[in-house]
Amino acid sequence: LGVSPQVGGEHPRMGTHNSLLTLGEKSYLEVIAINPNAPQPNRPRWFQLDDPDEHRPIRLATWIARTDDIHAAAAASPVFLGEVEPMSRGHMSWLITMPRDGSLPLHGIAPTLIQWPAGVHPTSTLPESGCFLVHLEGFHPEAKKIASVLQSIGFEGDFRVSALPRDEQPYLVAHIQTPAGLRQLSAPDFSLNPDARHQTPRAG
Repeated sequence: LGVSPQVGGEHPRMGTHNSLLTLGEKSYLEVIAINPNAPQPNRPRWFQLDDPDEHRPIRLATWIARTDDIHAAAAASPVFLGEVEPMSRGHMSWLITMPRDGSLPLHGIAPTLIQWPAGVHPTSTLPESGCFLVHLEGFHPEAKKIASVLQSIGFEGDFRVSALPRDEQPYLVAHIQTPAGLRQLSAPDFSLNPDARHQTPRAG
């Protein structure tokens, strides 16, 4: 993307740490990894970090939809998105859906749900990056199931889902406007393409 993310902090419950890049109002890109200096958690880490994809170790793994009522949104989904659990990083705290086995619902193409306390959002403390999310695409053999999840939770945002043949691996593509032009972050190879031509739940 031609810009550097800001160091975020540590997630003590998960043994992970992150960096963040603002992508516009209440949208951001999170780079998250196992923290080598943290003790092993007593449960699988979130976002499938304990079971990495050997073919795509660095990848756009999933996306998160913001909601004002995470319990209602999670209950409305026809696909189990995980238990609603408290999480924290430094002085920040929130609620998030997490399967206990650390898996990604529908290979990460179904959203994780998050609820921030009123008036709180990470982008309020992040510097401007000159980048913003234009739209997000998901590709999955069961595209209709993804669409059903989004409709059931009342999602409002620019997320487009397309069908794949059953033998192809699901992936995400984020179209991001940067100071140097439109770029893509893509799950199959995390490629940067210089020529590339989310109240109810919302993106971010």
